[in-house]
Amino acid sequence: MMAQEGCRPEASEPGAEPAADPSVDPAEIERFAALAERWWDRHGAFRALHALNPVRIAYVRDALVAERKPGARNGAAASLKPLAGLKLLDVGCGGGLMAEPLCRLGADVVAIDAAKANVRAARHHAEEQGLAIDYRHATAEALAADGERFDGVLALEIVEHVADLDVFAEACASLVEPGGTFVVATLNRTLAAYALAIVAGERILGWLPPGTHDWSRFVRPAEMVRLLRRQGLTVADMRGMVYSPLAGGWTTSPNLSVNYIVHARKPGG
Repeated sequence: MMAQEGCRPEASEPGAEPAADPSVDPAEIERFAALAERWWDRHGAFRALHALNPVRIAYVRDALVAERKPGARNGAAASLKPLAGLKLLDVGCGGGLMAEPLCRLGADVVAIDAAKANVRAARHHAEEQGLAIDYRHATAEALAADGERFDGVLALEIVEHVADLDVFAEACASLVEPGGTFVVATLNRTLAAYALAIVAGERILGWLPPGTHDWSRFVRPAEMVRLLRRQGLTVADMRGMVYSPLAGGWTTSPNLSVNYIVHARKPGG
């Protein structure tokens, strides 16, 4: 094992089985747990997330830096550790595709998932990379009940998989420190999203395993704004994420018709 790069003192042991929490959909947990050993295969079941990850990392980094230093968004990449001193929570972390880069950017990272197999796979990969990330088998509701708080909370590509979105949003919002940041990314409930994410992505191109998404659970941007407002959060920014052949990858865009990402603030602090 490599010497660990400091993000947390050490990874914690998995918590109690969280399946009773109302946001957890056992069928979704089982689906992703079955793929746990494939998270870091860039050409496998999660290649779409690997492709999307650079734009997600940049957006989250810039949102957090801008909140810490208003007006600093364009200069966020100037420091090798721009997130140093921030305690972040990655909800539904999967194999750690976001947790690891956030750790490398200097943040103290707690990453949770309701599937034990995902936590095991994520912890193993982080140890191989020499990264000390606090991975836990837990849910947002469990951490909220324990009174934990974070400078930033991320819920990326997870809200379309939860059983009770209102309960999940309430738990996530309560985990954000006053003055903190919440970033959520998901899919819009449009015909374009159905065609691209499900028909093309799952059935034709095979970018995602069949059955990964349920179109009825996609959340329209206006619904997302209302959901966040009900939890006392203010939307600071919302952008689409689109694939650009000219750029050779994903980029942010005003086009919200398929994938989009939202930066919200919690008042106070």
